[in-house]
Amino acid sequence: MRLTSLAIFSLFLALLTAAPLRAQDNYEIQVYGSDTVAPKSLMVELHSNYSIDGLKPVPGSPYTADGTYPTNHAGRETVELTQGVTNWSEVGFYIFTTYSADFGYQWIGDHIRPRVRVPDSWHWPVGVSISNEIGYQRARFSPDSWTWELRPIVDKQIGRYYIAFNPTLDRAWHGPDVHQGMVFSPNLKIGYDFTKKVQAGVEYYGATGPVFNPDSFHNQQQQIFLASDLNVSPKWEINFGVGVNVTGGTDHLIVKGILGRHFNWGHHASTTN
Repeated sequence: MRLTSLAIFSLFLALLTAAPLRAQDNYEIQVYGSDTVAPKSLMVELHSNYSIDGLKPVPGSPYTADGTYPTNHAGRETVELTQGVTNWSEVGFYIFTTYSADFGYQWIGDHIRPRVRVPDSWHWPVGVSISNEIGYQRARFSPDSWTWELRPIVDKQIGRYYIAFNPTLDRAWHGPDVHQGMVFSPNLKIGYDFTKKVQAGVEYYGATGPVFNPDSFHNQQQQIFLASDLNVSPKWEINFGVGVNVTGGTDHLIVKGILGRHFNWGHHASTTN
């Protein structure tokens, strides 16, 4: 267990010091696990976050340097609906919204996300899944209005430790960053089960730039969250945390929460088949 802890800590440090984009949009702040929603089941989630210290407008303009709305003192609410299709696949749909005192309530955009996973019956030593997310966001919130995300997901429970790694690749299909090609946005979660119902740990969200031509460190996103998950019931998902960005690429101080609820439309189907 000491060797395992050392390996986890070393991996985390390596990610933080890597020479790895432009900031990710903070619509939903989550490191994905490999499980999928069971068939005849629907997962409804509300992702909420608030930028205590976010991006500010440039002098003489209501917008930031890239022409988008400022995020300072802005809140974001994302509704995520995930429908199970088979024991190894699901489809998710997102509705992104935001609110600020200066601009009021705004619709940001929508995404769709199909995902497949390796069934547990294959007896792989780690959980593995992969999602494809494509969608639109208004140019006032992201200069790249059409984007695609390819997210491999690997996770493992090791005693009381839980580890999830998402080596995500993003691509802009319409906007100023089309020429960048694929960009690297690694996410990492390391949690520890203090009790059967309380897990706490660290979540890391990076955005390091084009795969073969990383941005300068100042322009990258390097966010670190202290977060907790409450496992009060198999029907509920509860996560909350506070995070800081150690570079200039995105909001500097954010609080976030996730509240999810499972709904079954038929006989219960296990995700472990």
